[in-house]
Amino acid sequence: MQDTGGAAALDQTPFKHQGSNGEAVLVIHGFTAGPSGMRPWADALSAAGYSVALPLLPGHGTRWQDLAATTYTDIVAAVAREYEALAARHARVYVCGLSMGGALALYLAATHSPAGLILVNPALTFGQATAKFAGVLRFVVPSVNAIADDIAMPGVSEGAYSRTPVAGVHQLGKLFRATIDRLPRISCPVLVYRSDADHVVPESSIAALRSGLGPAAPLTIRRLARSYHVATLDYDAQEIFAGSISFIQSLGGTERA
Repeated sequence: MQDTGGAAALDQTPFKHQGSNGEAVLVIHGFTAGPSGMRPWADALSAAGYSVALPLLPGHGTRWQDLAATTYTDIVAAVAREYEALAARHARVYVCGLSMGGALALYLAATHSPAGLILVNPALTFGQATAKFAGVLRFVVPSVNAIADDIAMPGVSEGAYSRTPVAGVHQLGKLFRATIDRLPRISCPVLVYRSDADHVVPESSIAALRSGLGPAAPLTIRRLARSYHVATLDYDAQEIFAGSISFIQSLGGTERA
């Protein structure tokens, strides 16, 4: 059977929940993936009383060709709209992101005023040197093998595309550079969960985050010993979920409703 490069057969439906404690969390998925990889985290936050928005980002959840035709500014704008909708109805909004979702959360924090960020293996640099040439390669090689399912726990999938569009990688690089440039503008606390074994995002991403954030954005990094890149679906997931709620509460967030 020919591989069409479409999204894996998992539910990538956007998720929204109206909470009871007056605060909200925006949850942002990663590159070529979708809400399914973040849904357990969103459910944990919902159960703790928070309103939650987990959108499906532009170019995702359909075919990789759609992501190839999507600019990073399209995705940034969609994230901003989701945040602004939550901020209009809630006293405080926090932002959670995985991988590219981490970069998007950081970009958002540089232009808006979230109360705090919780990031899992945030991506700001590439692990493969060839990625820097994606702007040229996209005209020769439309897609490459999937960047998906880096998960230590067997039998688990995030439902990402079966092919990665090179044009999308080019746009991702633009997002990385734009986000790094804006890191000094961030003025909220940042909690990062970082897997010891991540086969997608290199440690240079964490180094870029450390060096880019200013004193107004205190950074806490917690290591994950048992999980790979998609740690929200891996062995340390419950630690992430419980820790993110505790972090929110430590910033003055509402206790469990």
